Amino acid sequence: MAGMGDMPMRPRPGPPMQHRGPPPMARARPEPIDREKTCPLLLRVFTKVGGHHVNADFAERGKEPKDEVQIYTWKDATLRELTDLVKEVALPARNRNAKLSFAFVYPDKNGRFVVKQVGTTFSYGGRGDDTKSLADLGFQIGDYLSVSII
Repeated sequence: MAGMGDMPMRPRPGPPMQHRGPPPMARARPEPIDREKTCPLLLRVFTKVGGHHVNADFAERGKEPKDEVQIYTWKDATLRELTDLVKEVALPARNRNAKLSFAFVYPDKNGRFVVKQVGTTFSYGGRGDDTKSLADLGFQIGDYLSVSII
């Protein structure tokens, strides 16, 4: 075993050692909102039968789609609550077999609007993402909501 000090060290098998920071934090459950004391936010909702609006529909400010409904609500509103509100104004959403797909519409870092699907519900409940709130889904004040009625 003479000359072992002269042997180059072999790299360890597997991925290279990297500094791992702290583990990612779990998304904390938002604090409950006291709806008696907290002012609601204005949510601009755009409904469409058959599919979501496309990004280009929101490209020019002031020329958003005409099928807009404005709802005052809170960030803890669930998709079930929003489904029931949409059913009040959009007749196709009242169909027993209607499926509602929800998407947030917001500007990306370049200022172009993005439509990101976030959940689905069914007109008469029981399945889907009924219990998820806007806050749970990452909603930020100023985002629009696109609702596709299928």
